Amino acid sequence: MLGVIDADTHIAESESMWKLLDPEIYKRRPLVVSVPDDTLYGDHNAFWLIDGNILPKPAGKGSFRLITPSAQKSQIKRGDTTIASREMTSLDVRLADMDRLGIESQVIYPTLFLVYLTDDVQLDVALARAYNQWMAQAWSKSGNRLHWVVVPPLKSIDESIKEIRTGKKNGAVGVLFRGIEGTLTLDNPYFFPLYEEARKLDLAICIHIGHGAPWLIQYFNVERNHNFVHSRMLPLIAFRDIIFNRIPEQFPGLRFGFIEASAGWVPFLLHSLRRVLRDRWKHATATDLFREYRLFVACEADEDIAYIAKYTGEDHILIGSDYGHTDPSSEADLVATMRGRTDIPRSLTDKILCENPRKFYGL
Repeated sequence: MLGVIDADTHIAESESMWKLLDPEIYKRRPLVVSVPDDTLYGDHNAFWLIDGNILPKPAGKGSFRLITPSAQKSQIKRGDTTIASREMTSLDVRLADMDRLGIESQVIYPTLFLVYLTDDVQLDVALARAYNQWMAQAWSKSGNRLHWVVVPPLKSIDESIKEIRTGKKNGAVGVLFRGIEGTLTLDNPYFFPLYEEARKLDLAICIHIGHGAPWLIQYFNVERNHNFVHSRMLPLIAFRDIIFNRIPEQFPGLRFGFIEASAGWVPFLLHSLRRVLRDRWKHATATDLFREYRLFVACEADEDIAYIAKYTGEDHILIGSDYGHTDPSSEADLVATMRGRTDIPRSLTDKILCENPRKFYGL
């Protein structure tokens, strides 16, 4: 029987990662700074200093929280996973966790790179390259159990193409996008050369929740608004725009996945798209759309999965544990939870846990 693929897990970027920066940029490396834990930031009291900015910002307008840097008191006192596992400075610990949880392989997404980091092209390229090199090294030591998604430095399409070519040779299975990138939605022709290269390399386009639009985050306070609009909603916007503009028709074979935004929104958006495209809608059913456009969506373990599958089809849903993170999307005992659901046929559960992530990521 096929083993379980955890389709969405994370790394907490460490100070060790920046040792991979090119010498000429090393003096601009991210630095960890900290404050006392009796400020308004509480135990979220350590930050990255990057290009003159402090990341994350745990309180106030424009705020968001991350599990990196690990020097935060909130991370040091965690008991669910170890820092060595989250940072992937000890692969043995992480692999042992996977064994304990019944996971054959993980697909790993970044944490820090879910946030818009810098306007500087040279620094953007250097940070992404260091991250991708770190992940390539981890994959090479993992016995092919730790797969990963390339971080493209999107301010340079040429450099992004170089990164995904190198990533493909070193265990990468997809390319990261965040729903909106800067001021551009994902239907923008600016990204087309990258889509075409991903198509040639058989790499999936992985649209994960994230703060890719820095102008949008300024309106929200994490304590009152969480990350609903400026992060969780962005893959939904991308879904709508990619279908409306028929992007999959321009890149035959290219797979698009919508990760960690749940899946209950699928019927709503399909209804909206059918209405606005009523004269141009050519798909007999919703499941035909998902199959013909090679669309995949990550559900959550407590959703009405049987209902969602009526729209996506059984072959286009997958799931991840969000390993490493602690937000409401996390599902620490993913396999046990999914296997324990009696309202889903075992055949569908097996597809979601085992077969469908292999199809999406090309494993």
